[in-house]
Amino acid sequence: MNETRLFVLAALARRGPMHGHQLRRDARLDRADLWSRVKPGSLYGALHRMESEGLVRPLRTEQQGALPARTIYQITDEGLRELRALRDEAFTEVDVRPDPVDLALAVGDDLDTELLRGYLEDRIAALRALGSRIEHQLDRRWPDQRIADDLIAEHARMRIRTEIDWHEKVLAEIDTLSEP
Repeated sequence: MNETRLFVLAALARRGPMHGHQLRRDARLDRADLWSRVKPGSLYGALHRMESEGLVRPLRTEQQGALPARTIYQITDEGLRELRALRDEAFTEVDVRPDPVDLALAVGDDLDTELLRGYLEDRIAALRALGSRIEHQLDRRWPDQRIADDLIAEHARMRIRTEIDWHEKVLAEIDTLSEP
């Protein structure tokens, strides 16, 4: 499932023709990093690949003042079909990926308990910081925020809370990890 393609095609279908800089700006304003793995820097390359595949087409080139010329892209009929297919894939594909920390814990029998404790405490601190960042971002509503955006934020909050709970459970049982 290519989240970047889904984001670009959905943005063009929903908001109409735009250039890559607008897509990057929208990704930032929509806080796409909170609910997807879309990297704003990858949007230009994605646009060019999708153009070569016939999913988007250049509509015109604009230049304002001394700014660089920007190509305005429009989604094609084939792009709309691809958007529907990607959306269907996103809704039907259940992808709970293993966290590398699970593998590290499984093969960490020789790890010093205090070193492991430090790793876990650092991870908990990082998860709490991510949770705080999400809370801080969500305290500031954006102009076209929808109910779906609130539900997505709640999903992120719940996932982070569960991760923190699991890490705290491992910490609580750290002295028993070497037992059979």
